[in-house]
Amino acid sequence: MIRFALRCSKGHAFDAWFASNATFDDLRKAGALACAECGDPTVEKALMAPAVRTAETAKATAKPGGGAGAAVAPAGPAQTPPAEAPPSLTTPASPQEAMRAALRAKIEAVSDNVGRDFAAEARRIHAGEAPERPILGEASQAEAKALIEDDIPVMPLPWMSKRNA
Repeated sequence: MIRFALRCSKGHAFDAWFASNATFDDLRKAGALACAECGDPTVEKALMAPAVRTAETAKATAKPGGGAGAAVAPAGPAQTPPAEAPPSLTTPASPQEAMRAALRAKIEAVSDNVGRDFAAEARRIHAGEAPERPILGEASQAEAKALIEDDIPVMPLPWMSKRNA
């Protein structure tokens, strides 16, 4: 998996995970990407700086006694703990997170969850062998790519299934 910093044509910045660079390119060409904030379908990779581990950073994070493992905090002024309680895990941390939660609720309310049969059911609907309706479910990367190549419209959703979460 690789995380890309993305930017839409309206200037909104967001991150997304992809199986590979080629997967990003395939999804972008298929029009299956959209801005997480405004839905703009014109999405490009933003400039990113790679995280490179140098000998100096390796020494700074090495475990005392020479072993690898735990990170050591650099010397400096003592940090005081935050005065506020930590945020609730059920409360959205940002407007974008609230928008994703609302989108998920709406999609799940109007869609038939076909689970792991998603690719087969999408093909049946496309061929007219099953009633046309919105469906959601799970597909492997190879299944999703094959659907896209066969001009069957699919779109990845910005969340994991509750079963895998």
